Amino acid sequence: MAEASQPSTVETIKSTSNGLWGNLPDELAAGGEVFEEPTVQLLKHHGVYQQEDRDRRRSGTGGPGKPGRSFAFLVRVKIPGGRITSQQFLTLLDLCEDAGNGTLRITDRQDIQLHGVLKRDLSRVIRQINAAQLTTLGACGDVVRNVTCCPAPLRADPIRPQLQQLACVLSERLLPRTPAYREIWLRDCHGPDEHRGGDGREGTVDEPVYGPSYLPRKFKIALALVDDNCVDVYTNDLGLVAVCEGNRVVGYNLLVGGGLGMTPSNRRTFPALAQPMAFVVPDQVLQAVTAVVEVYRDFGNRSDRKRARLKYLIADWGLSVFRARVEEFCGWRLAEPLEQPVRGSEDHLGWFEQADGRWFYGLKIDCGRIADREEFRLKQALREVCRAYGPGIRLTPHQNLLLTDLRPQDRPALESVLRQHGVPLSDEVSPMRRCSMACVALPTCPLAVTEAERVFKGLLEQMQSELERLGLAGERFTVRMTGCPNGCARPYGADVGLVGRTAGTYAMYLGGRIEGDRLGFLYKDYVPLDEIIPTLVAVLRRFEAERLPGESLGDYCSRMGASGLLG
Repeated sequence: MAEASQPSTVETIKSTSNGLWGNLPDELAAGGEVFEEPTVQLLKHHGVYQQEDRDRRRSGTGGPGKPGRSFAFLVRVKIPGGRITSQQFLTLLDLCEDAGNGTLRITDRQDIQLHGVLKRDLSRVIRQINAAQLTTLGACGDVVRNVTCCPAPLRADPIRPQLQQLACVLSERLLPRTPAYREIWLRDCHGPDEHRGGDGREGTVDEPVYGPSYLPRKFKIALALVDDNCVDVYTNDLGLVAVCEGNRVVGYNLLVGGGLGMTPSNRRTFPALAQPMAFVVPDQVLQAVTAVVEVYRDFGNRSDRKRARLKYLIADWGLSVFRARVEEFCGWRLAEPLEQPVRGSEDHLGWFEQADGRWFYGLKIDCGRIADREEFRLKQALREVCRAYGPGIRLTPHQNLLLTDLRPQDRPALESVLRQHGVPLSDEVSPMRRCSMACVALPTCPLAVTEAERVFKGLLEQMQSELERLGLAGERFTVRMTGCPNGCARPYGADVGLVGRTAGTYAMYLGGRIEGDRLGFLYKDYVPLDEIIPTLVAVLRRFEAERLPGESLGDYCSRMGASGLLG
């Protein structure tokens, strides 16, 4: 059971906030550049992170109590299944230029983030996002985060649309119900009939799923197919893997307990993959998912945030005890999961035909960053495409973008627009780069101990040169890099995972694989940035000489293990 000790400071902040109100309205009205720490914690549930630009620590103003420091805000848009319209996308492009740092970033949970928003612009930015029929509510914080699923509208595939619809249904059911979000951020753009009585700070806020303290930590849900685990379903707190007969979903294997964050100095923390717990038919999904969330709400660790994720509750109880408790909340006995592990993962890059005779194009976007830099003008290219062709926009869990609903005759012109703006086409991207990712890290992530996104492109270019020299340029494997051990870019399940340890050094993990169903092992610790490529080259040489027929890099490393590779 949850450890009997005092609740953490964050728990006290949430439980006394009366539904995420706290002092947020007063501090917002007071101006200045920053919020106080209790309000910073509540802001996350509204989809906002307060961040310091550590590159400018000596040149910023920072506000009272923070001299010489520069602060701004990350605003995250919650997009179930990653599906938006061209017009919504253009609105976000306008906002990033008008109120942000000029870039958008697609996350590995199919959200979109605006970076560099100042406090004085927060209300306006959130109002404009909501005016575009989008929201930031629940994009961060101790709630169910964005529900992910495969976004590809493939030809002759009736299954993915069903998953996309379910992602929206689950997201809506598990949104916070507090009126605080609407009253604080949207009051000025709605008439009196939209208000919910007063300022919402009197009385009790009804949160039927979350209760007054919300969840012990964040909670992630993903929907996958047996033959396409592009969402990395095993890394989620709760996963649903569709079981199909013909063109019909007959049920879902329900997986629980995934999560990759860890603290290396604390042996009681660890990355974990979700385990199959039950099989549920479609009519049972909402109640079963809600029951898992409610069990976690009532019994998760609220004293130690480093051990507050669902995976630790399951590790402490055991899966059978956790399952029995979920059955109590459901009110029925759960069926055993079926033997159907995932067996593939697609990146959906390039041209594909849709069911309606139109086409979609999967475009590789390095680290999800949409920006214009010198000869590479991705942001301007996407503006022109959206204005000229009005495609649907779908964001992938690999931080890429699908342009959908395109006519066959538009294909050459669209490729021409990309080329004119210096944007590589997807068939020009190497297999190693296609699913590789890095987190933001420095300068804005407060948890980062070293670089990730800013050094990742150069690292991959060096690696590609070595692969070509070794005759391995066509190998398909994943490289994922983070600036701290929290695992935001999912490094622990990659063929090659690079995890920030100290300034300029990384832990190197090997032996995961693109299917997402296996964790890697720690190969070497505290590897300096300039030694990453030589260290990997030694492994690649052995891989080229010793691999079995058809064996991938991750499978080879898993077979050899750390001792075999170091021996």
